[in-house]
Amino acid sequence: MPDSTAFKPDKDNVDAIIKAALAQGRTSLTAPEGKAITDAYGIPTPGEALAESADDAVAVAARIGFPVAMKIVSPEILHKTDAGGVRIGLGSAAEVRSAFTTIVSNARKYDPKARILGVQVQQMVPAGTEILIGTVTDPTFGKVVAFGLGGVLVEVLKDVTFRLAPATKDEALSMLDGIRAAEILRGVRGGAAVDRDALADLVVRVSQLAADFPAIAEVDLNPVFASENGVMAADVRILLTDEVPAVRRRYSREEILTSMRRLMEPRSVAVIGASNEDGKIGNSVMRNLIDGGFAGEIYPVNPKADDILGRKAYKSVMDVPGEPDVAIFAIPAKFVATALAEVGRKNIPNAVLIPSGFAETGEHELQQEIVTIAEENGIRLLGPNIYGYYSTWQDLCATFCTPYDVKGGVALTSQSGGIGMAILGFARTTRTGVSAIVGLGNKSDLDEDDLLTWFGEDDNTDCIAMHLEDLKDGRAFVEAARATVPKKPVVVLKAGRTAAGAKAAGSHTGALAGDDAVYEDILRQSGVIRAPGLSDMLEYARGLPVLPTPKGDNVVIITGAGGSGVLLSDAIVDNGLSLMEIPPDLDEAFRAFIPPFGAAGNPVDITGGEPPSTYEATIRLGLEDPRIHSLVLGYWHTIVTPPMVFAELTARVVAEFRERGIEKPVVASLAGDVEVEAACQYLYERGVVAYPYTTEKPVEVLGAKYRWARAAGLL
Repeated sequence: MPDSTAFKPDKDNVDAIIKAALAQGRTSLTAPEGKAITDAYGIPTPGEALAESADDAVAVAARIGFPVAMKIVSPEILHKTDAGGVRIGLGSAAEVRSAFTTIVSNARKYDPKARILGVQVQQMVPAGTEILIGTVTDPTFGKVVAFGLGGVLVEVLKDVTFRLAPATKDEALSMLDGIRAAEILRGVRGGAAVDRDALADLVVRVSQLAADFPAIAEVDLNPVFASENGVMAADVRILLTDEVPAVRRRYSREEILTSMRRLMEPRSVAVIGASNEDGKIGNSVMRNLIDGGFAGEIYPVNPKADDILGRKAYKSVMDVPGEPDVAIFAIPAKFVATALAEVGRKNIPNAVLIPSGFAETGEHELQQEIVTIAEENGIRLLGPNIYGYYSTWQDLCATFCTPYDVKGGVALTSQSGGIGMAILGFARTTRTGVSAIVGLGNKSDLDEDDLLTWFGEDDNTDCIAMHLEDLKDGRAFVEAARATVPKKPVVVLKAGRTAAGAKAAGSHTGALAGDDAVYEDILRQSGVIRAPGLSDMLEYARGLPVLPTPKGDNVVIITGAGGSGVLLSDAIVDNGLSLMEIPPDLDEAFRAFIPPFGAAGNPVDITGGEPPSTYEATIRLGLEDPRIHSLVLGYWHTIVTPPMVFAELTARVVAEFRERGIEKPVVASLAGDVEVEAACQYLYERGVVAYPYTTEKPVEVLGAKYRWARAAGLL
């Protein structure tokens, strides 16, 4: 198979075939049309021809050589096997003649109204591993290419991986290793490995075909037979669409950063709908801004008040001095459009829309009206239907929710107000320092990729955690994530893991490309850490900035309880980490500190009755030896070494080594009575990620740190 980078496809021929089919009102191509398109893109398919009679079929079979396969050709019959429209391994003229009659008869019974164009007579494909390669048009990410094991069990096994189309050669090669059955492709039980280059080139060409033609909704090559001698697609299905995707307005990186800077670091804000009345949203926003210590100007806007909470009130935003950076809306939805137009005339670049009553309640036209006004006036919209936002380093609490002012490096965003309150409660309970908490609501304009672009450059932000239910522009998010991940971790909680999109799919590829399946792979490729639940997202966000970046894969467990050691070992494996194989000299060094009935190796079991000095000596050894890259500590509550004694000695040793320039991730699991809770908090505040009553959670956070380090190219 020729190099895909050198091959020049015949786009004009493909374009003509697609336009002709759409002009006839068809949404699928026939097998001969599919063959012409694959030929145009250098996609290897067997020799074949269309037979309109049994005699034609016999003549074609004789020309291309026995054995042959035969398949019904009908625009209305997509799933040929279901219609009894496929026969394979036909080795004689008599078998071909009989198969033609049977196939046509079965097709007419299956769909009496279907147009039967004939029967495709096809050269039998050389034996090989059955592969699926296809593309779908995803509503979030656009054209996506799929790769996995093929054949009749493809939708049962669902061993498929996805990439954005067009895919590069390196991305295609990564797909070969990205399925659970990747070992089959490398050759098992004496079998030869498949031609990886040919298979990757095929992925590239199929993905390029879909990307080149928006009218191609789905491509399905199943099965593709792959062997050491090359690849060949035995069956091709191409579905079309005449729908033109809506074009979303895109902003440059510079435009995003300019507007976001004024939103997150404002010098002045106007509160439209400010109120003196307790219980009103406009009153809560004003109180939070004032009590939170915002140093900039605060301009209350209310046509019925002269003074609000000791501040001069203005009848209209047009009366406010200068040009505030942000207008915060606390008025009913029906009044927003008029006020937003005034904000535009005032040249205020950002509007924070707290009110509900827009698209989330079915008022799509009202939401579109404010979007249009904003675009016409150069206003970026946050919301509507949000709790507001916090920018702690600016002492800005622009929300009607409870205030929060603990400054730190974690930026948290949520699409849901309820999740936003959970984030707030978690931050307060764990004393997590945050740089920002932002509600996104309906995402009429500003969304995750805008925030990601800003937080990626924000010096006050060390880690970004985002709850999202969807992405308006998946490719923009991927672009922003790829620019941010090398600098700081991005954690995502994607709600909604169902594959509802598969129900209406017209191909094997479409059926496999449920919403979450595509999200899972593409989020991973963009380098973000996907959290399985809300608690995980918050714990990752809290823990990742605390842990130093590991310098290698060798993880060592030091534990005072054998049972904890076993569970911690399981967690290491579950999170894709590597237990270090302890070399003899290191094993001997550990044994010098532990009793004879303890156990070296990995885990290092010092037993539960040991004094603080044993914990300290083994932890020191773990930090001192450069071959060890991370430590997992399992503590067991005893009278000999009480919880806070363990916490203090561990924190002291870790701090000592950091002062010497030796920084390694250290996480701890503390088993014991309630005193371990305070010990864990003490450790966390001093750079050791520690949890009571669980062996899983500390290792999960360590695993998340490793996943980020790999994605960022630091390991």
